[in-house]
Amino acid sequence: MVHHSGSIQSFRQQKGMNTSKSETVKEHPLQPSRRSLPCLAQSQTHPQSLSKHSSFLQPNRVQPQPRPQPLSAGTSTATVDVVSERAKVMETLENNLIKLSNTEYSDPFLDVGKDKDTYTDDSEHGNYDVRTDQSLLIQNKLARQKTEPRTKSSLKTDAMASSGLFFKDGKKRIDYILVYKKSSLQVEKRSTFEKNLRAEGLMLEREPAVTNSDIMFVKIHCPWETLCKYAERMNIRMPFRKKCYYTDWRSKTMGSLQRNMRELKSWLPRNPMKLDKEALPDLEETDCYTAPFSRARIHHFTINNKDSFFSNSTRSRIVHHMLQRTKYEDGKSKMGINRLLNNGTYEAAFPPHEGSHKSRHPIKTHGAQNHRHLLYERWARWGMWYKYQPLDLIRRYFGEKIGLYFAWLGWYTGMLIPAALVGLFVFLYGLFTMDSSQVSKEICEANETIMCPMCERNCTLQKLNESCIYAKVTHLFDNGGTVFFAIFMAIWATVFLEFWKRRRAVLTYDWDLIDWEDEEEELRPQFEAKYSQVERVNPITGKPEPFQPFPDKLSRLMVSVSGIFFMISLVLTAVFAVVVYRLVAMEQFASFKWYFIKKYWQFATSGTGVCINFMIIMSLNVVYEKVAYLLTDLEHPRTESEWENSFALKMFLFQFVNLNSSIFYIAFFLGRFAGRPGKYNKLFNRWRLEECHPSGCLIDLCLQMGVIMVLKQMWNNFMELGYPLLQNWWSRRKMKRRGQSMEHKISLPQWEKDWNLQPMNLHGLMDEYLEMVLQFGFTTIFVAAFPLAPLLALLNNIIEIRLDAYKFVTQWRRPMPARATDIGIWYGILEGIGVLAVITNAFVIAITSDYIPRFVYAYKYGPCTDQGYRQEKCLKGYVNSSLSVFDLSELGMGYSGYCRYRDYRAPPWSSTPYEFTLQFWHVLAARLAFIIVFEHLVFGIKSFIAYLIPDMPKDLCDRMRREKYLVQEMMYEAELEHLQRERKKNGKQYHHEWP
Repeated sequence: MVHHSGSIQSFRQQKGMNTSKSETVKEHPLQPSRRSLPCLAQSQTHPQSLSKHSSFLQPNRVQPQPRPQPLSAGTSTATVDVVSERAKVMETLENNLIKLSNTEYSDPFLDVGKDKDTYTDDSEHGNYDVRTDQSLLIQNKLARQKTEPRTKSSLKTDAMASSGLFFKDGKKRIDYILVYKKSSLQVEKRSTFEKNLRAEGLMLEREPAVTNSDIMFVKIHCPWETLCKYAERMNIRMPFRKKCYYTDWRSKTMGSLQRNMRELKSWLPRNPMKLDKEALPDLEETDCYTAPFSRARIHHFTINNKDSFFSNSTRSRIVHHMLQRTKYEDGKSKMGINRLLNNGTYEAAFPPHEGSHKSRHPIKTHGAQNHRHLLYERWARWGMWYKYQPLDLIRRYFGEKIGLYFAWLGWYTGMLIPAALVGLFVFLYGLFTMDSSQVSKEICEANETIMCPMCERNCTLQKLNESCIYAKVTHLFDNGGTVFFAIFMAIWATVFLEFWKRRRAVLTYDWDLIDWEDEEEELRPQFEAKYSQVERVNPITGKPEPFQPFPDKLSRLMVSVSGIFFMISLVLTAVFAVVVYRLVAMEQFASFKWYFIKKYWQFATSGTGVCINFMIIMSLNVVYEKVAYLLTDLEHPRTESEWENSFALKMFLFQFVNLNSSIFYIAFFLGRFAGRPGKYNKLFNRWRLEECHPSGCLIDLCLQMGVIMVLKQMWNNFMELGYPLLQNWWSRRKMKRRGQSMEHKISLPQWEKDWNLQPMNLHGLMDEYLEMVLQFGFTTIFVAAFPLAPLLALLNNIIEIRLDAYKFVTQWRRPMPARATDIGIWYGILEGIGVLAVITNAFVIAITSDYIPRFVYAYKYGPCTDQGYRQEKCLKGYVNSSLSVFDLSELGMGYSGYCRYRDYRAPPWSSTPYEFTLQFWHVLAARLAFIIVFEHLVFGIKSFIAYLIPDMPKDLCDRMRREKYLVQEMMYEAELEHLQRERKKNGKQYHHEWP
């Protein structure tokens, strides 16, 4: 390593800093250690490296003048190698900055030039070479006033400042944005808060809005020293050595094998779903060992570029951590940006996007301008629908919590492919065997079989062959593959969840979240205000805090549970109203003047009932969200995570019952309690209960699921993308109206563009997870009745991924990059749905479908009783066996003769007319036996598969153990090398042993 002793010694005299710190922050890359090479990924993490024409990686550098440059009071301990001409320009810029600080910054709380906390870092002056689209830059005040000719470097500095990513000096990068109204009355709180932020080491700069004179932006920059201090407090893990996974001999062997495999793969066709590495460079430090950052051991870490050592998301997370813990008034609870947002002191707080997501130049020739542009081109565009997601880049830009959501969504979508293929195969099997089905043939050929009227007054006698189309459509979903598909989907749900655990373990390792623990959350302001009189010592922090007594907590929980049950009863009332509508509409459609509707009155009744039910569902969803808010606030959860979990559970229960209650009614209650001809059960002694179609009730269940699933997905997609697009269009329209009164049209800076975007939902990813979890329920719970559900879910999710990506990248403000290790409460909900799916599918096959009656007839009553089962031939005569006989003269409607109806009852000429036959009890026993056997078999298979699949891959366990061992060795070695260099430099005797 090259040392400039003169500059360092003079700098030590000025600052009194230790030698180790001044050496390690140098801009020169560190020398590789004896055992491993340093990780060079940090130099690639800055957006400038995304461009192929970036000047950052130029190999030729001119050594600076030996005379050290004068440093300001806040100068960092770095010694920067720059071109001599740039050094002169920097001196000019410093003088200009001092002049600007004396003239422009008149606010006493934001006086950058005069305040003691002013921070100027020479290493930050010239290292950012961000390429921005000139059409998006503010022409700031140059177009409005005459200026003197300036040098090329000063123009570049103005361009960097006007891009909206830097302070006015074009050097300090904006890490966070606060927005407030000048008309706000909370001036004292805001001033105190910003003064305390500056005391913590942050730098602030105000900027008025271009389009709204009442809006003011506060730009926040976190200097290097503050970043290091809080990175150490937050135990942020940073890279310090390149990973070695194998010993030397194994490394050589695996290297030759990998070369051979690479040559073999080069001959194979490329996977079109993978993204090209040239188009998407590796931006993560996944090949580096990491350790909690420590300023005392800063020489251990690989700091090739101080500006990009901490990524933008990490910088924003550190600033957010400081904003959450800075006071604005005296008092224990008078702190945090969340409280200031709630009381109107600030309008918004968000990290800025890294620039525009579009560019005039194609990305293939000019490269990506920033990570946001790269995400849009390689992820959010519709042309990327078949490509794998760049999860590392998503995680780097939006944080681990959002990265895990998209990883889970992508994993779920990928796992839907085999389920969709098997479901499509079952559907096609029913399609190809539809005409050859014995049951369909008998129904279509029953020209003389008269069916009993299905309503009281207006229904006419119909022949059984008029239900031919219904019988064929029913066979599409109710065939020999139904039981197999139900078992397959139950096993699929288990495999999906178990392998997701393994996938999550790999991601948490790659993203360095294995040893990460969530910080102790701060209390909610509502909780503190309610229980400020009662305090208890927190067992973790050891500090007194407000406490909720158990009787109060229990009483509030009981009120909340009562509210949940009341809302569920409201759902059941809505379902009952739809049932009454179906009973009334049945009579009306049967006597309709149009022949088509009169002929297919049952289809018209079911179709209109489904549409009305969907409108009720969407209306109640709005009510449920408000009720869930009210009940959750009534419970007074202690922290934000407790509030989110409670709210998510209520929303899931409400919407799950709302969506599936009508489906449960059709699957298990429709036609079960209708009675028989001559003795029908009536609702309110007026409306006769609805019966199943002669071909069964499964067609109604399929129609109900298909319509609700398709309409629900279309509505969700519109609300996710269409609504934000309309809102953003309206805000742009208002801005254009205001812009017409300006003398010169100017482009907005990045912070104002972000302010005009829509904020992320108040409950974060809850809506996204809720939508997918409800879809998972549709895909698994009633899949035996609707095999095409996985295919519809797959098609929807392919669109959903791009919709969410487009929304996050282009329509929403950049959310705070939060960390997480799993998907939270949703995993437990998914496991509960998997258990419920086994039970419901067993009941659907046993009760709703005709699989069990056909099975009993084939083995007990059919022509193959003594010969064994031979598929369709053994079902000959099944339709006649499943229909009972009724004397029409008993109806008193002027009919004579006999009619047939679906049931197992004795004929009117029997000694016990209309009583259940022995076949009825055989079918009932077979149904109960099937439910018990099916559930025990499937649950046994699920448990066995869950036992066989470990939660963490074995190779990952070995890598983690080896990494722990190597980290200890490397830390020891790095400390030893550092101390030996110190001894050699100070002229002491050089020893190899530990001093």
